[in-house]
Amino acid sequence: MSTISAPVLAASASSVLVSPSGGGIKYRRLLDIISSLGSALVAFSGGVDSSFLCHAAAAALGKKALAATIVSPMLPRRERRFAADMARLIGIEHLLIDEPEIDETVAANPGNRCYFCKRIEFGALLRAAADRGIAAVLDGSNADDPADYRPGLRALEELGIKSPLREAGLTKDEIRALSKQFRLPSWDKSSFACLASRIPYGERISTEKLSRIEKAEEALWKAGFRQFRVRSHGDMARIEVSPGERRRFFNESLLDDLSKKIKSAGFVYAAFELEGYVMGSMNRVLKENHENPAL
Repeated sequence: MSTISAPVLAASASSVLVSPSGGGIKYRRLLDIISSLGSALVAFSGGVDSSFLCHAAAAALGKKALAATIVSPMLPRRERRFAADMARLIGIEHLLIDEPEIDETVAANPGNRCYFCKRIEFGALLRAAADRGIAAVLDGSNADDPADYRPGLRALEELGIKSPLREAGLTKDEIRALSKQFRLPSWDKSSFACLASRIPYGERISTEKLSRIEKAEEALWKAGFRQFRVRSHGDMARIEVSPGERRRFFNESLLDDLSKKIKSAGFVYAAFELEGYVMGSMNRVLKENHENPAL
């Protein structure tokens, strides 16, 4: 969704309908959790979860809520624009924190890369909160996240980051349903992970690689695809789209156009992943019995 124009409903607890799934009850619990903090800075990527959390924080804390986005080579410009538009629509103050350099530990791209990346990014958010006298930093992890491979979660726990969506027991489906109820344009937004997740573990991350991935994915977006990844394997781009969108690739004109644009982004070859997009597909290379001491 490239533009945001839908109005946002008032987010007070009394305005929430209690759904059969209990999402409304959990939302009231969420407001209570956030209100108890007194003030909060929300780590804001513009995704479904963090957008909903910003909305709730603004409802619970008013002007004592702040959204902050880390601006780095790992965040596409399109996502940055969406976050800025969402913050304006919600009515929450939005802080941009520039992180133009990739930390050497993160650039090395170990299997627990997210642990180190989260330590760095949330460290910056904690400093920003402290400078402004804000009591807590919040992230958008939900009740479904612990079931997935999320090495960054330990970093958040170590730093004392609050995860109110998880604490309230809100699942991804419930967050989408409530976001739709509040008319948040993010309610049906496709899942997104940082651009570094397109590069195989152990292969060095560089701004050049991230830039060509961003350009290639922008071509897919403009072609009308909504759930996709461009995985980088040396000179080859491996394209993943959602299973339901795969049939669109059986079009010679589209194939020619995408091939040209992806190669002009910097890749030599463009290949199509037959099974389509699968969350965490890059994690397959990690051995199941491997226990990383940092996790």
